[in-house]
Amino acid sequence: MSRIPAMSPVLSQEEEKESNIMTKLLGVIAIAAVAFAVAPAQAAKHSMGGCSGANLEKTETAMEAMPDGDGKFAAAKEVTAAQDALLNGKMGVCGMHLNKAMHATMGK
Repeated sequence: MSRIPAMSPVLSQEEEKESNIMTKLLGVIAIAAVAFAVAPAQAAKHSMGGCSGANLEKTETAMEAMPDGDGKFAAAKEVTAAQDALLNGKMGVCGMHLNKAMHATMGK
């Protein structure tokens, strides 16, 4: 196909805009990917001092004191997931679940 010479600057500008948008979009995707990769590790670091047997025990004690209901069920589910993650060496995941369990014991 032949291009009309008068139209080529317009096509060039459109292609440049598309390229610029794609570059920005890829940058945003890369930043989001890094944020999602770092989030579990940060949760383990900052929530309740991290994932440990002592923190699991504190959370279980608080959970046992809760009245039966949806909150207690949710906390028990998170504690179980935290224990499983701890046993598999996934400290970031463990901290995240432990944090969720503690929030559930506080009624949040």
